Amino acid sequence: MHAPAVTRSHLLARIAAAALGGYAFSWGLVALGMAGLFALGMPFHDAEHLTAMLAMLVYLVAFLWAFAARSLPRVWLVLAGGGALMAGAASLLQTALLR
Repeated sequence: MHAPAVTRSHLLARIAAAALGGYAFSWGLVALGMAGLFALGMPFHDAEHLTAMLAMLVYLVAFLWAFAARSLPRVWLVLAGGGALMAGAASLLQTALLR
């Protein structure tokens, strides 16, 4: 069984999904995690450091998954879409905390 040929554009799309999508997902996780932990009573800087450390591991997993997954559109949907949803939820939570 032969592996399908990988075109240059497909490889670049995978690299972009891994780097940019992984970053967006990790950034959304940090934003939502910080807001959520702060809302639960954790000091701001403790929440910031904890979620930043966790995001480093999540970024690594997301980066590797972007190359291992079969469907490139699913990778973009999960990473970029998930990151946007988490960032939006974090924004709503932060707004609620300030009121």
